[in-house]
Amino acid sequence: MSADKNVYLLFGKNGWIGGKLIELLTAQGKTFHLAESRTYNRESVVAEIEKFKPTHVLNAAGVTGRPNVDWCEDHKPETVRTNVIGCLNVADICAEKGINHLLYATGCIFEYDDAHQIGGQGFLETDAPNFHKSYYSHTKAMVEDMLAVFPTTCTLRVRMPISDDLSPRNFVTKIVKYDRVVDVPNSMTVLTELLPVSLIMAERNFTGIYNFCNPGAISHNEVLALYKKYVDPSYTWSNFTLDEQAQILKAGRSNNTLDHTKLTSALPDVPIDEIHVAMEKVFQRMRANLEKEGIWPDNLPKRA
Repeated sequence: MSADKNVYLLFGKNGWIGGKLIELLTAQGKTFHLAESRTYNRESVVAEIEKFKPTHVLNAAGVTGRPNVDWCEDHKPETVRTNVIGCLNVADICAEKGINHLLYATGCIFEYDDAHQIGGQGFLETDAPNFHKSYYSHTKAMVEDMLAVFPTTCTLRVRMPISDDLSPRNFVTKIVKYDRVVDVPNSMTVLTELLPVSLIMAERNFTGIYNFCNPGAISHNEVLALYKKYVDPSYTWSNFTLDEQAQILKAGRSNNTLDHTKLTSALPDVPIDEIHVAMEKVFQRMRANLEKEGIWPDNLPKRA
């Protein structure tokens, strides 16, 4: 089936990534529909799929918690309902109907260990999750293992997603407002660059698990240094240790590097920038966007 005959059905239309996918699908002239049903309501999901007859389902629905993943520690049934039951529902229905299912999942299911140290080997798609210190990550790790049995599902491990604006969901916006930050290299996902790649993967009917990040790892300090360089020259920050961070958080936080080899090898014709290169471009675009929106220089985010 040629790409222009594809019909997309998007779950998660009200979410941050879902909104960006709507913009992207519109800009590319794709035929798409926005699901109204909750993913955990199986009958409603089936009804919408039978109504719209999609060739591809994009699932960007998920519970991350507000203002952060600590919320999930006190809302475990709600977290399971969407992150486990909902994901499995959509994957199962798509498998039954032979529909490609692209799931925007998470790579925050690993933490550095003896075999995967900072600057060393990154985690592979075949590695079992080793991070369960937050309930959010625990549900995501559980469901990733279960999703492997559904042959039409492609699971994208998104990490610390970055956008070209100061959306409250943007990793940059979050750390700019923190009083102190840790300084640990991590894999990250530049959405401006990689969301279009995800649609290519859908069109090519990719299945299985992919570490969906830019190659390499970048630290918090490196990100903030670029923010200072391009956006706010007056910005300052201070660091604290992982142990100090743990004392103020209800749930643990994942730090890891994911291996990019499978993703880049599967898409040899699609350029994907190394993370430091990608982040330079992010902040150049961000500065231009903020000037256009009247946010720069007088309305930049400040710490509370």
